[in-house]
Amino acid sequence: MSAYTLRDPQWRSKVRDSFSRQAFMTTLGAEIADLSPGLVDLTAAFSPALTQQHGFFHAGVTTSLADSAAGYAALTLFPPDHGVLTTEFKVNLLNPGRGTRLVARGRVVKAGRTLTIASGDVYGHAGDEDDAPVHIATGLFSLMALAGMDG
Repeated sequence: MSAYTLRDPQWRSKVRDSFSRQAFMTTLGAEIADLSPGLVDLTAAFSPALTQQHGFFHAGVTTSLADSAAGYAALTLFPPDHGVLTTEFKVNLLNPGRGTRLVARGRVVKAGRTLTIASGDVYGHAGDEDDAPVHIATGLFSLMALAGMDG
């Protein structure tokens, strides 16, 4: 049972529709891996096009995935006809972004009427089931519910 109050019975399709319109996530090759009330996981496979000069995932990729995961986690709890916009975030990069894929986990910390606070954690996965994921980044995000917007 969820600890969150759902305000939109169509929350799942709203999030999926909004995500499908986000061209930058398409550019990154990001996909929704898990979708629950207040919880969203995004994943992106490694590509040389997403790296910085040392061959690691670029920090811009890492922070963008964390931001979108946190934003969509918040959107799952917004009322109908409300969109999401990030108003502030702080991200700490903990390890170089490496692995065959990144997984960004967005989780609502506090759901508000106008502002929602969510965490965004990014993990690098080597691709081997026996290898533990490496914590790449952690962040805290403030997200605004915008009336009159579709996702």
